[in-house]
Amino acid sequence: MISIQGLTRTTLSAALLLALGACAGMSEHDKSMVIGAGIGAAGGAVLTGGSAAATVGGAVVGGVIGHEIEKDKKKEK
Repeated sequence: MISIQGLTRTTLSAALLLALGACAGMSEHDKSMVIGAGIGAAGGAVLTGGSAAATVGGAVVGGVIGHEIEKDKKKEK
């Protein structure tokens, strides 16, 4: 019988593999935004104990920060 922990691990592993595969054709700008959004979402969830609003808010803020950082890198070149 599959435990909830085993099912959770399998689901998270599959999601991670799909997410990494989806990033293959992205530009550096897009990758930077996605990474920022992921880190922001994780940070928002951790800081508030899993609040959905904070997770979405963190993802938005992280995506904007990732966008701005990549824009600054392009200006330097």
